[in-house]
Amino acid sequence: MRRDRGRHDPSFPGSGEGNSQGPAHDAVPAVDTRLIVREEGIKGYLGEFRRKLRSGELGSLPVVIAVAIIWTVFGSLDSAFLSAQNLSDLSQQIVGTGMIAIGIVFVLLLGEIDLSVGSVSGLCAAIFAVLNVMNGMNEWLALLVAIAGGAAVGLIQGFFFAKVGVPAFVVTLAGNLAWNGLMLQVLGTSGTVNIPSESIVSELYSKIFHSPAAAYVTAAVGVGLFLTAALLDARRRQRARVPYRPIAEIVIRTVVIGAIAFAAAYILNQYQGLPLALLIFLVLLVVVDFVLRRTTYGRQIFAVGGNIEGARRAGISVAFIRMTVFSIAGTMAAVGGLFLAGQIQSASQTSGGGNLLMNVIAAAVIGGTSLFGGRGSVWSALLGALVIGSIQSGMNIMGVSNAVQFMITGAVLLAAVVVDSLSRRSQKAAGRA
Repeated sequence: MRRDRGRHDPSFPGSGEGNSQGPAHDAVPAVDTRLIVREEGIKGYLGEFRRKLRSGELGSLPVVIAVAIIWTVFGSLDSAFLSAQNLSDLSQQIVGTGMIAIGIVFVLLLGEIDLSVGSVSGLCAAIFAVLNVMNGMNEWLALLVAIAGGAAVGLIQGFFFAKVGVPAFVVTLAGNLAWNGLMLQVLGTSGTVNIPSESIVSELYSKIFHSPAAAYVTAAVGVGLFLTAALLDARRRQRARVPYRPIAEIVIRTVVIGAIAFAAAYILNQYQGLPLALLIFLVLLVVVDFVLRRTTYGRQIFAVGGNIEGARRAGISVAFIRMTVFSIAGTMAAVGGLFLAGQIQSASQTSGGGNLLMNVIAAAVIGGTSLFGGRGSVWSALLGALVIGSIQSGMNIMGVSNAVQFMITGAVLLAAVVVDSLSRRSQKAAGRA
């Protein structure tokens, strides 16, 4: 039985006793107790919530609590933190890091790590800048070449990992050095290439839809798509006679998501409007989430990350999954690098350096993706980037030094890993890992 929660369907097949040809007519169908609690209303939900906590199924709860605490603390220390301008700026600033973190989520789902994404992002930004600005190549073509370069880099690293058998840690550590060197070679003696404000890369980051309707329509479309997908999924599962979410639960979830979406739209409209970068980030998250949760390829990624030997025996091409996942990580590193280049309107020898690598890994882990593989969501990239960005934004407003920011970010990352480890231990004790 799948682990989806939902109302028990009376027609769901059970098993009988003493009848090898089929269930006895008076036999009671076998029912997963997790599917019954929702019939008890609020009491049932509270009981299920307590069961999840005891078994280590924390989901996004820790990171949501973390965001609430961070915003409360910084908001009480300085009201400017919760201003519409700062929150709008924050929504743009997390896009570059969040894009790269999406690729890291894919790699972490395999139980692996990619230490080269920072250098790859800098390399691809340099490729675009040199081709477009210095050599006059069409900006769209230069953009595609840069993204394709990231995909190729990831595929090369995936080949050495999946086919040659070199540990991913070693491959990507070597790649971190090699791609950084190649970036310096591409930039040449100038060291820095300024990107014009009218460039497509700059526009993708800085463009804002000032009409209030843009933010509200985006929120309405997002909520509508969620409701439609949830209802279609419930209908499909009901026809298949497997547990499905009750309509009441779908409505409650839709209301909560709608409240969050329209509140965000209202805040954005209080300043300038909906940033294009944020819109692209959200659309990409929805698409990638669909790929991971609703396609055979996505389920194979979880299978390989959860039990590689079991996946191999099930006929899954482990090498193919590994190579394509690292290619996706390289692609997202390229996309994120281009957004970061658009943010500062340049590509330089420091692109992709500093604490970028640690921030994207921290974002994925803090957002709830397990370091042990097989468990996580691409929405971790958004939530984790929001935590990292909020900490940096709040401390910048308060004038805290970079040294202290690094220490606090490191402590938050360690806390996230500790929570992940304790959650995994609890799941093992409950027989769910």
